[in-house]
Amino acid sequence: MASRSRASARALLASLLAPALVALLVAPARGRGGRDHGDWAAAALVPPLPPREDAARVARFVTHVCDWGALATLSTDQAVRGWAFADVLSLSDGPPGAGSGVPYFYLSPLQQSVGNLQENPHATLTMSLAQTNFCRKQGFDPQSPLCAHIILSGTVTKVNQTEMGFAKHSLFVRHPEMKTWPSSHNWFFAKLNITNIWVLDYFGGPKIVTPEEYYNVTFHQ
Repeated sequence: MASRSRASARALLASLLAPALVALLVAPARGRGGRDHGDWAAAALVPPLPPREDAARVARFVTHVCDWGALATLSTDQAVRGWAFADVLSLSDGPPGAGSGVPYFYLSPLQQSVGNLQENPHATLTMSLAQTNFCRKQGFDPQSPLCAHIILSGTVTKVNQTEMGFAKHSLFVRHPEMKTWPSSHNWFFAKLNITNIWVLDYFGGPKIVTPEEYYNVTFHQ
């Protein structure tokens, strides 16, 4: 009898919590890019995907719309030393509508990727429109080249005092939770100094974009 009562109580609790959990899971993240950044339903916030023929513009677009990416470093862990080690990192290249093209990060020495970067600062960053609703609306699988994604290689370094203010504002406006992260973790602002760029947005292999072409792109608001 007691076990039956406990089961009934658990079932009741689950039925009461279910709507709240569903709402939490499907609700848009507040504060990310001023809310709904990367949401193609919000036409006022996100312009159309640039023409695929303009690979440099597509690369800048993907960098600006994405709020996170996978950063690959070379592991210093003895078990996998020298192997590729990828981790998901939040990032921002600027406030919504004012992207610089520079991926900024908020990092801590406690992160394994940071330990790797201290020994070897070379890294590769991948960002994909699969994290927005663009590919879902078009019916594109994340691995399909039609679901535009870019690969940036270079070195990760701390930002200097000149860039500190812009990096901080760029990250905190799109990731407000960062403001509350414990100071005991010794967070610092860093950036990827881009040396190589590959764009995959159509069939036929990646398109090569130079850093000069990438940074020369301008967006008219």
